[in-house]
Amino acid sequence: MLQEVSAAGTDTARSAHYPSLADKRVFISGGGSGIGAGLVEAFARQGARVAFVDIADAPSRALVETVSASARHAPRFDHCDITDLDAFKAAIGAVERDFGGIDVLINNAANDDRHDIDAVTPGYWDDRMAVNLKHQFFAAQAVWPGMKARGGGSIINFGSISWHLGLPDIALYQTAKAAIEGLTRSLARELGRDRIRVNTIVPGNVETPRQAQWYTPEGEAEIIAGQCLNGRIQPADVAAMALFLASDDAHMCTAHAYWVDAGWS
Repeated sequence: MLQEVSAAGTDTARSAHYPSLADKRVFISGGGSGIGAGLVEAFARQGARVAFVDIADAPSRALVETVSASARHAPRFDHCDITDLDAFKAAIGAVERDFGGIDVLINNAANDDRHDIDAVTPGYWDDRMAVNLKHQFFAAQAVWPGMKARGGGSIINFGSISWHLGLPDIALYQTAKAAIEGLTRSLARELGRDRIRVNTIVPGNVETPRQAQWYTPEGEAEIIAGQCLNGRIQPADVAAMALFLASDDAHMCTAHAYWVDAGWS
C-alpha cells in the first residue's frame, strides 16, 4: 500500500507509481538526510529494496524507523565514509551479496561547504574531490560487473545547478559537479552496450535543513525570483525524477542531464 504523505509532509497520494521498481535493489550514497532521505523514502514507497550509506548515524536510523512503518521492505542503513574507498566498496559488495545484486545505483553523497580561493590547499582540494566526485566513479565501477551479468541497470549521478550559475564561494564543489556531467556521458558510452543506463540529475536550490544555514529569507526570496516557478523545490520533487530514470519507463534515456530547478537561471 502506498504511503499518502511523505515524512517531509509532501502529499504523495497522486504521485506516479512504477510497477517496474517493485523489489528492485537500490543503493544510495548519502541517504540519511536532505535529498538523500527523500530518495530513500521515495524508492521504499515504490516497494523497492533500498540500502543506503551515510556518516550521520542518528538521522539515518530515525529515517529507517520512519520509513519501515509503511514500506514493503525496511530500508537498510550502513555507516560508511564514502571517501574511504575500501570501506565504500566493501559496503557496496555486502549489499550486493545480501540483496542478490544492485539494480539501481544513486550517487548522491556530496558536500558543498563554502571556501575562499586563497584558503584552498592541495589537501583540501583532494578532500573535496573525494567527497564530491571520486566516489561516483568507483561506485559505478563496483556495480558494473553485477549489472552486466544480470542484463542491465541504472546509474544516477547527482550534479548541481551551481556551476551552471557560477555561484560564489564553492569553486571546488562546482569543479567536481561540472566533472560529473562529463563522467556521466563517458560512462553511458562505456556501459551502454551492457544495457546500463547512466544519467545525471541536476537539482536547483532544494529546501533542506542544510541549505537553510546558507540563506536568509531575503536570499530565499531572491532564488524564487530567479526561478520561473514560485515555491521552493523539495527533496520529493528531485526524487520523482530519480524514480522515473530508475524505472523501465526510462529504458531509452541515458547520457543526459535532467534538471529539477523550477527554471532557475
